[in-house]
Amino acid sequence: MTQPTPIRRALAAALAAAEHGWHVFPLRVGDKRPALHSEQACPATGACAGGHRKPEERATTDPDRIRAAWSTGAFNVGIATGPSGLVVIDLDTVKAKDPKGTPDGVTSLQALCERAGQPVPATYRTRTASGGHHLYFTAPPRSQLRNTAGKLGKHIDTRAHGGYVLAAGSTLPNGTYEVTDPTAPAPLPEWLHTLLTPRQPSRVLMAAPSPSRASQYASAALKAETAAVAGAGEGVRNWTLVRAARALGRFIPSGDLNRDEVEQALNEAGLRAGLREHECRAAITSALNWSIAHNPARRTA
Repeated sequence: MTQPTPIRRALAAALAAAEHGWHVFPLRVGDKRPALHSEQACPATGACAGGHRKPEERATTDPDRIRAAWSTGAFNVGIATGPSGLVVIDLDTVKAKDPKGTPDGVTSLQALCERAGQPVPATYRTRTASGGHHLYFTAPPRSQLRNTAGKLGKHIDTRAHGGYVLAAGSTLPNGTYEVTDPTAPAPLPEWLHTLLTPRQPSRVLMAAPSPSRASQYASAALKAETAAVAGAGEGVRNWTLVRAARALGRFIPSGDLNRDEVEQALNEAGLRAGLREHECRAAITSALNWSIAHNPARRTA
């Protein structure tokens, strides 16, 4: 039997992805970079006549357009995650420059699931050319999640709106992307969606509430910051705890929050995130002292 040519294999991979409803666009042969022109080199003609269109905007599920695009080369296949309604969790491998003992993405995700009391989700999965893994999930309705790097843990990135991943069948010099679990993509678990949802503490913390409403803002800030600490991934937990303590410390001089209350809430959140007791206490004390010193008590009339 005649083996398919590289172009036919690449076309088959693009069409297979499109059959899932995933929007695809060509990447350079043997590379991760888009084969489409950049904004700097945009000719402002054709699809870009009305202004430069990014690869995410030009991605398609139309078989005819796909056949035309892949007719001239064995291009790798990029899946635009946003238009495809996908959130892809990228579990990367340990790098040569990483300190000894650094966990890979698979280990970090397992630890994250254990702390959350959740199983590692079963869903469509591919093995990357480097030996990592991509877990595909369907995004919640009207979700506007963006790409993240390390937010869930060490060597865990995510791709959503504004991002793309290489489809199964794409080939790099070090290997080929392969499907390891053909299960249909599962909905993104709610607890992961919560961790990935951009927080907007600045609206609470930077507002200038009247004294009569200050305690409401303080309570909302306490809830938001402790949730952020509890959900912080490995590698950013201590930073998140310090930032939260500094943010909440400004409410203590004014009397809107009690220091003991803040310390207890942040300590419990830090422990849930996986920090040790002495780490939490030291970080919280130092950060609260700094914040209190830089936020004098509110004057009353």
